[in-house]
Amino acid sequence: MAKKVKDIGALKGKILVFGGVYSNLQALKAIKSLASSERITPENIICTGDVVAYCAEPKECVQLVNAWGIHCIAGNVELNLVNDLNDCGCNFNEGGRCDIFSRQWYPYLKNALSKVDMDWMATLPEFISFAYADKKVAVVHGSYFNTSEFIFKSTDWHSKQKNFEALNTDVILAGHCGLPFSDINNNKIWLNAGVIGMPANDGTPRVWYAILEDTKGFNFEIKALDYDYNTASDLMVDKPLPQTYRQTLRNGIWDNCEILPQQEAYLQGNQLNFTKMKTKTK
Repeated sequence: MAKKVKDIGALKGKILVFGGVYSNLQALKAIKSLASSERITPENIICTGDVVAYCAEPKECVQLVNAWGIHCIAGNVELNLVNDLNDCGCNFNEGGRCDIFSRQWYPYLKNALSKVDMDWMATLPEFISFAYADKKVAVVHGSYFNTSEFIFKSTDWHSKQKNFEALNTDVILAGHCGLPFSDINNNKIWLNAGVIGMPANDGTPRVWYAILEDTKGFNFEIKALDYDYNTASDLMVDKPLPQTYRQTLRNGIWDNCEILPQQEAYLQGNQLNFTKMKTKTK
């Protein structure tokens, strides 16, 4: 697995950012269809990792992302699968709900994926960098220092600042935590597009992505994606997967808030809404 930051040069025009496919093929097909309708080419599409995880079709998701030819980094799930480790690497509390569930879905992934799938995962970089709208942009999964680190809107800015300094960047596009948000401080932008494989604990089955635009500065908008969540849920029946996650696909409520800081846990069930953000070029 590559350890260095992969520089993909300078990008122009509209960019699509998403992550956390989590083996949800129906959501992945929906985001691919959206990219086509928005005329966003693969060169301008970025996935923040965890192509596989909780849902029913990991192999199909790997094959689609691979064939699509978009930019994709390795999430903690890809890293641990490639290294043949026995868990997803999220460091859940032992015996907690997330830990128990991971003992179901992670072995399912290992059994479903082929050597060809693993070989593709092994080509994924851990980080990407590029220039856009006169800003330096970096893509991480959790953080630069720990792929499995959960960073939220409420996370102290000092923790985020260390990532900007280490990467020498103006913008960080991140994933992993499952919740979309943006945080801007001293002209630095931390943007998490959310995930498309599971709802954002807001009481709706919607999932999330982000659009970047370079018209008169660096602009971004976090947007909701509707997709066929009923089929994604039905496909999990009679498989060795957490059935409570199947219900989450339908009702938009996480089974538990173990990983969430108090501020984010308090917002469970509150519908998310975002406005378009415009920033000046530096």
